[in-house]
Amino acid sequence: MRVLVVGAGPTGLTAAVELKRRGMEVAIIEKRAEGSGLSRAVGITPMSLCLLYPSGVADKLLAEGIRFREARIYRRSELGLVLPIHATPPKYGYDFILGLPQDRTEALLREALEGMSVSVRFSTELTGLKEEKDGVLATMADGASERFDYVLGADGVHSTTRKLLDIPFPGHDLPETWSIADVNAKDWPNPETLTLCQLSRGGVVVAVPLATDRYRIISNRPEALRQLPLEMDVTNIRREGEFTISVRQVSTYNRGRVYLAGDAAHCHSPVGGRGMNLGIADAAEFAKRLAEDTLDGYSEARHRKGAKIIAGSERVRKIVTSTRPMIRKLFRLALSVAAHLPPLRRRIVDVLLYG
Repeated sequence: MRVLVVGAGPTGLTAAVELKRRGMEVAIIEKRAEGSGLSRAVGITPMSLCLLYPSGVADKLLAEGIRFREARIYRRSELGLVLPIHATPPKYGYDFILGLPQDRTEALLREALEGMSVSVRFSTELTGLKEEKDGVLATMADGASERFDYVLGADGVHSTTRKLLDIPFPGHDLPETWSIADVNAKDWPNPETLTLCQLSRGGVVVAVPLATDRYRIISNRPEALRQLPLEMDVTNIRREGEFTISVRQVSTYNRGRVYLAGDAAHCHSPVGGRGMNLGIADAAEFAKRLAEDTLDGYSEARHRKGAKIIAGSERVRKIVTSTRPMIRKLFRLALSVAAHLPPLRRRIVDVLLYG
């Protein structure tokens, strides 16, 4: 069995690792000249760690990442609530979210893949797909063509694979501008904690630990770092940027022998930190189903899971960023009650950790 994986982000790399681990021949291509140097997605869930455990990648992630087991909710700079986000007993063997920059997650996945004698073919762009009897002919930008039994498109929101299949990507773009900052800072008081600050008029800013003295700041307003109402002694700004959010999902995750996974199939807001993790789960399920000859169920199963995550992410985003005083007050009240009511707290923790 020979499989082409298009895209060498976390989804594509996970697919390649899992396919190779299960005994299949894999080629993985990436149109970029090298791996990403950006932090991008930062939170790794227990399910992802569980899926990456058999390949040995989970242990490497755990050795570098920051484990956070609580969230601190502020009303501007005033601490309103400390919410534990660890589960007892834990599902999948882990009771925390792991903070780690995406570029390090990708590097550790590539390292594992290279240990299996597979290297990413960088500067290699897919330009054509032609389904043949019992296979797919893939054409690259340099004119070379190769035949594969299956192709997995994990090439992101602007997926060439999806476009070649002519699969629509329906949805909408949110009107507001979001922003991020990737910074080094010393003596931050919440070094192993998810920090969320509610601002006025629906504003929100979140600080997520990435590594020792390194943090990702995210806001639904421009200039995320400037929006942070808590004092942060920033020693280095690695990157700042702004972005808009798209909420989209394909209606089918495959056409013939070509399949989609990760952002090529779905995208949504960063609220809840599920984007990369959903892609990792797509990739692992694709590899498992291909090995077990149950690929017929892949599209339906992953579409259902993706739709659930997107709907949940949108519900939370609308609550957290609501401009309506009553909704914001009810949000704070619900969290306050949860802090003192174990059944409700367990339910919130279950959603945060396990989706």
